[in-house]
Amino acid sequence: MPHTDFNQLLIWAIALIVGFPLLVIILGELIYRLQRRGKPLAATLRAVRNLVLPVFVFMLFAQQVLKLPPDNELVKSIETLFWICVLYAALSLFNTVVFEQAKADTWRARMPKLLIDLFQLVLVLLGGAIVLASVWDADLAGVATALGVSSIVIGLALQDTLGSIMSGIALLFERPFTVGDWLRVGDLVGQVIDINWRSVRLQTFEREMVIIPHKLISSEIVRNFSRPLRIHAERIRIGFSYNDPPNLAKHVLRTTALETEGILTHPEPQIFTFSYDDFAITYEVKLFIEDYGDLEEIRDRFMSRVWYAAQRNNLTIPFPIRTLYHFHGPTTQAQGTSKRFAEGLQAMPSFVPLDKPENLDSLSDGITLQHFGTGETVVRQGTVNNALYVIIAGQAVMTTNLIGQDHEVLPLKAGEFFGEMTLFSGETSPISVTVVEDLEVMMLSAMVVNQMIERQPSFAREISQILETRRRAVQSIHQMVTGV
Repeated sequence: MPHTDFNQLLIWAIALIVGFPLLVIILGELIYRLQRRGKPLAATLRAVRNLVLPVFVFMLFAQQVLKLPPDNELVKSIETLFWICVLYAALSLFNTVVFEQAKADTWRARMPKLLIDLFQLVLVLLGGAIVLASVWDADLAGVATALGVSSIVIGLALQDTLGSIMSGIALLFERPFTVGDWLRVGDLVGQVIDINWRSVRLQTFEREMVIIPHKLISSEIVRNFSRPLRIHAERIRIGFSYNDPPNLAKHVLRTTALETEGILTHPEPQIFTFSYDDFAITYEVKLFIEDYGDLEEIRDRFMSRVWYAAQRNNLTIPFPIRTLYHFHGPTTQAQGTSKRFAEGLQAMPSFVPLDKPENLDSLSDGITLQHFGTGETVVRQGTVNNALYVIIAGQAVMTTNLIGQDHEVLPLKAGEFFGEMTLFSGETSPISVTVVEDLEVMMLSAMVVNQMIERQPSFAREISQILETRRRAVQSIHQMVTGV
């Protein structure tokens, strides 16, 4: 080997040995800085460092150091691999510059990913054809003829799939829904979790994944529960007895809806008298929720509270059975009520003067037995209350709202009472009482409480002592929170 050739080989070898690690270090530092700034160009430089640069160095080594001829198959293979890597890096740069850095509300930002993938596929095929023609001297005319015949055969075999792809392109251009939207497609309801080339994937309330081809979606009526607004109006029908006044039933339903967590107050729920059916008057409740995905939980809370509200307001929810009514005199119902009251006397505090049946019979006109469901508010802060509630069963919590946040005053259990803070003062309540566990209470009107105090003056002292203790608890919380 001549001395000049040896020197050239030595220079190329030293250049590759020194230059390659140096370029890798420089590119690595640039990638690190771009990643810290959140620049998408880091992905393109990573492709250059990991793919283009190593193959380029290997190609130079084969050509300049090993001195392999240009028509050598190894050299052609390396050159082909190099141009494929360059094409990949170029597509990454094109995608970064044109689409990933696009500003919002521009045509580039709204371009569907499916079309971007198809465009890149066309560029890959075109680049591959150029590489074959320039490196391997391939006859593109024959290749094009073969591809034309093959495309016809493949098109006939995959016409359904291609139909779904074309329908998907049309849907993606129209953009009637995106990932995260809740849809009804035919009889299916689910949340969009993925939109790909061929289909849309929904996740149902049962946590099942349903795959719907674009071709099928394009032929169905699609309801989007998340657009144009995420607020959804749900209609629920409930029947009450013909003996229940419609205005009372509508008032109870509206109040229950407004007090149910998750139901919006703006816009307010709407109640309609829907129809007169065989066994009941049917009412339709139109309520609004923020997110359709919370529908099942909110509907369950509302329907559960309707039962408790109906019981408290003596509304009857009928069902289609044959009922035989036996009338045994006007005192039968009163006797049944007195019996239920008497069964709850064992849970009453010893100082409440209702432990004698004759006392109960004489005062039962001002005493009612009520039920409240978990989460309901019996006494609301800022309202006037004219009754004393004695807990027979269940648990509740007394809270006060300060600076927009609820603070617990004390828990309430069976045998305790509440409502005394505003019973005689006529002032608004400084506390709220919320049910923790389904509550059964005996509600005593102010008239009944006055009669009980007249019969047993010590009852007034007990109420005063408990009232003072609770007022101090509220004041201490107020001082702790506000510092006043």
